[in-house]
Amino acid sequence: MSREALDPAAAASPADSSGGGVSAVDAVLEHLDPAAAIVTVASDGVSAGCLVTFFMQASMDPLRFIVCLSKQNRTYRVARSADSMVLHVLGAEEADLAELFGGHSGDDIDKFARCGWSPAADGTPVLDRAPQWVRGSILDRVDTGDHVAFLLDAIDVAAPRRPVPLRFGDIRGITPGHLP
Repeated sequence: MSREALDPAAAASPADSSGGGVSAVDAVLEHLDPAAAIVTVASDGVSAGCLVTFFMQASMDPLRFIVCLSKQNRTYRVARSADSMVLHVLGAEEADLAELFGGHSGDDIDKFARCGWSPAADGTPVLDRAPQWVRGSILDRVDTGDHVAFLLDAIDVAAPRRPVPLRFGDIRGITPGHLP
């Protein structure tokens, strides 16, 4: 069945207003309200990290995850040659970390100098305040458009506490640091 048959208003382009000044895309994103996370990578002595909302579990056995990084992002440039990535799922208490890793570019500041972290066995930064994290080896990279999806095979998983998740709606006002 076509979108038009389900909802005549859906025939409009995604950027068109769905009424009340909210675009159809914004309405869908508000409904989804995904969790927020920070990913960190290291390669050739360079560490990078950024805020993401495009991530998900991809398999139970073996335990795998997909994380999508913007091609405009410094973390993406480092991740292209990295062997592993750490996905740090954030709680509401870590909104300041979301601002640090989402609102600033590693091209401009050293984010890791502004927060506590420890190196994983392979040197990838693990944020000290992250309530939950997964370190995975990067198995594959898939171009998805303006992002690249990284398939991770879980190596280490830690969940010292179970926080109220930080959501996209909570951080919507952060202007990405990699934008001009």
